[in-house]
Amino acid sequence: MLQRLYIHNFRCLENFELNLKEMSSALLIGRNGSGKSTIASALEVFQNIGRGINRVKDLVTANDFARGKSDVPIRFEIEALIKNNLYKYILAFDLPENFRELRVFEEQLLVTGNPIYSRQEAQIALHSSSENSQEAKFMVDWHLVALPVIQERSQTDPLHIFKTWLARTIVLAPIPSLMTGDSQGETLEPKRDMSNFAEWFSGLLSRYPAAYASIVQYLREVMPDIKDFRNEILGKDVKSTIVRFEEKDAKLSIYFKDLSDGEKCFFLGAVVLAANEAYGPLFCFWDEPENYLSLSEVGHFVTSLRRSFKNGGQILVTSHNPEAIQKFSDENTWVLDRKSHLEPTTIKLLEDVSIRGNLVDALIRDNLEL
Repeated sequence: MLQRLYIHNFRCLENFELNLKEMSSALLIGRNGSGKSTIASALEVFQNIGRGINRVKDLVTANDFARGKSDVPIRFEIEALIKNNLYKYILAFDLPENFRELRVFEEQLLVTGNPIYSRQEAQIALHSSSENSQEAKFMVDWHLVALPVIQERSQTDPLHIFKTWLARTIVLAPIPSLMTGDSQGETLEPKRDMSNFAEWFSGLLSRYPAAYASIVQYLREVMPDIKDFRNEILGKDVKSTIVRFEEKDAKLSIYFKDLSDGEKCFFLGAVVLAANEAYGPLFCFWDEPENYLSLSEVGHFVTSLRRSFKNGGQILVTSHNPEAIQKFSDENTWVLDRKSHLEPTTIKLLEDVSIRGNLVDALIRDNLEL
């Protein structure tokens, strides 16, 4: 589970800290421009590193400095409890004078307080747990993040465990029109816009066939007439998902791409939950999961997500929808505020915020006092 996220000098986030310890689910609320999507972008930096992207310019650029303050490093810190061990990863980027692109200024990975490796600019030091072993030191291009390139010794190596956890984090802001149901491969690393949903769907079912039953069970709660679904082979390594419905003596088969936007989101929710059960526990950030759903469907959808992650994994969502907001409590709702584009984002738990009257009314009137 994600315990802590710290971000400094990155877009609208300065000295920003989000603590999610012991929260299996949490909600971020705030006006547009308050920083919710920027949190997703910061999480994507970690996710991309876990997936092997290590060129600094592919992670951050000079435009990411808060209000152009390039004399102060961009700093990210993440703490996650994985298999009962606390992992802490620190990464900072700076832009020295006369440099065209940012470089790694500092990098460090610790497990339960013990350093696995540390870095200052181009020099890496690998730390050993053995008292008789010396540190191994080597140089790496300072425009490359070291975590993806350090060799892992085994699947029990903390480096492997942490990189796998980062790679499999889920950051979602789905665009249903990009979810075609046509796949040309398999993956367990979904993209933010879900343009590779079909590849993720195929990868999940191929490696964890038992996930099929979980997906069908969930879908029948929201679409009672669904019978099943299957991947039709169209060519070498090319598949297209077909969904079949049945009621009494009537039957209907529909290509996934022809489902409504809301129905595609139901499928996505089912796959998220099945993935968390199959190869989790996972961390999931979902930007406005109620998008494309009718008012009558929002409450059930959000409640199902929260309930499913309560038994393992963790989900963090954003929302502007009153029905979704009301499914969270003051103890796990974070309020983001930004007075103007010239000021950084502030954050407080809802239980620490002054509210005049009903929460939803206060949000509509923009009357939350941080």
